[in-house]
Amino acid sequence: MKQKLLVTCILGAVALSGCVVQPNSASVYQARQTQGEQSVRMGVVESLRNVLIEQNQSGVGTLGGAALGGLAGNTVGRGNGSVAGAIGGAIVGGLIGQQVEKNMNTKAGLEITIKLDNGNLTAVTQEADEPFNVGDRVRLLSNGRTTRVTH
Repeated sequence: MKQKLLVTCILGAVALSGCVVQPNSASVYQARQTQGEQSVRMGVVESLRNVLIEQNQSGVGTLGGAALGGLAGNTVGRGNGSVAGAIGGAIVGGLIGQQVEKNMNTKAGLEITIKLDNGNLTAVTQEADEPFNVGDRVRLLSNGRTTRVTH
């Protein structure tokens, strides 16, 4: 019974770890970012490059995977075999959990290079959730910390 509860808690923690990913989209604003003035610059998309955006890993995937792997490995053999199985299971489970968390925290992105109306070049990287083409006229919205590219 205790093992089932532990497994349920670990699975819940791993599932919730996906909820902490911060958006890097030009279309998503945090509540604290609303009603603030932003400067607007205009320009033309000069080039696009596909990139991956990775969030920092929390370690929940590694810990959860290690715990589950350790529990599963503990059921193998008796005595020292059980201990070895638990250690091996924890290592393999930790590696799998780490990869699962990494996959959940990686998103497709675009590096957008823009020639501003004043002639300067600038580049902004954001999630690839809005289509852009070379030659598109775009707006850059800046608040001092972040810059977003929109149509």
